[in-house]
Amino acid sequence: MKMHGLGNDFVVVDARARAIDLPPALICALADRRRGIGFDQLAVISAGAGDAHLTFYNADGSESAACGNATRCIARHLMRETGKEVLHLSTARGELAARDAGGGMTSVNMGAPQLGWREVPLAREVDTLALPIEGAPVATGMGNPHCTFFVDDAEAVDLAARGAAIETHELFPERTNVQFAALTGPDRLRVRVWERGAGVTPASGSSSCAVAVAAVRRGLTGPRVRVDLDGGSLDVEWRDDGVWMTGPTMHVADGWLTPEFLEAVS
Repeated sequence: MKMHGLGNDFVVVDARARAIDLPPALICALADRRRGIGFDQLAVISAGAGDAHLTFYNADGSESAACGNATRCIARHLMRETGKEVLHLSTARGELAARDAGGGMTSVNMGAPQLGWREVPLAREVDTLALPIEGAPVATGMGNPHCTFFVDDAEAVDLAARGAAIETHELFPERTNVQFAALTGPDRLRVRVWERGAGVTPASGSSSCAVAVAAVRRGLTGPRVRVDLDGGSLDVEWRDDGVWMTGPTMHVADGWLTPEFLEAVS
């Protein structure tokens, strides 16, 4: 299946009926937007605890423990399939709850943020609220690492250059997602995102959650934040039970990989 959340796009493989082998070479081939299908992340649905188990991969073939927009897209698909309004999905991040928020919107609880340097993780002990990097960004773990810069004008940032440089900064042993956020109103942020293993993306759910958490910790916003991304807006709320993210989803198409394609990349 091809899905997207605000332009943050995914290939979703349904492996509940039988296990499917997805070596890194195949994932990279599928990610190629000219010779494959193209995606920011690939997600696999498999049988597991709760309603389903989700596994995520970046476009470079590396695995990711979390992908917020893909989780919302898959949750909406499973709600339509089962008629349920509340789901419990297991991931490497832990069990995530999802619910129908009405009006075509889907909410997912991305769990409690990871605020300690070991949890993010970082390479050494530093203050996660002000990293020793120019611009004093905030580090947050949402099952994957995030580095958030608060700037006056997010549009003025050379996202491709700065995102690529920060992704591989020595403080982040597992690389990092990078966000540039500007406060544009009460509890409202304009955010642009560089995703590790994917590059510039019009939206990112886990990044939106990380930015909202960082803004609350910095005292810039309250716990309910509207995040305006290149691809559209998400609503994020940091509650006692975790960080809830709400927004639209799109299921674009269903398809099958041909034997010819599979042989070419084997």
